[in-house]
Amino acid sequence: MGDFEVSRATTVAADPADVQALVVDFREWRRWSPWEDVDPAMTREYDGPDSGEGASYRWTGNRKAGAGSMRITAVTPDEVAIDLAFTRPMKATNDLAFLVEPVADGTRVTWRMRGRNTGLWSLLARFVPMDRLVGADFEKGLARLKSELEAGVPGA
Repeated sequence: MGDFEVSRATTVAADPADVQALVVDFREWRRWSPWEDVDPAMTREYDGPDSGEGASYRWTGNRKAGAGSMRITAVTPDEVAIDLAFTRPMKATNDLAFLVEPVADGTRVTWRMRGRNTGLWSLLARFVPMDRLVGADFEKGLARLKSELEAGVPGA
């Protein structure tokens, strides 16, 4: 077993509130999430408030998309905290956070995932670290988020 952390960041020429608007509403993730296009037939269910603390999202997709759920557990001006649970292809729970920091040229956005490799994951992590499994996806998602925000259509 081993704890892990994967983190990627970018700077976006946008206001922190506009960044958070695309993160706290799971329906908006379809615009920028790197996993939204891996299965065109993926099913999605939303529960709780439309956005912010308590909002939740469940998905079921093909082998690449897997299945799982996310729930926003806290929103502050500088962080959105999310509980992530995978049910397929393997069970796992992780903590996601989007850290939002105003900087001179916009907003610094950090996408971070923390968790613990257990069971089969702990064996796989010896050969393929979690950073290698999802790091490029985080980079792709942040690039899409940046593109959406800098196109001037946040929350649209």
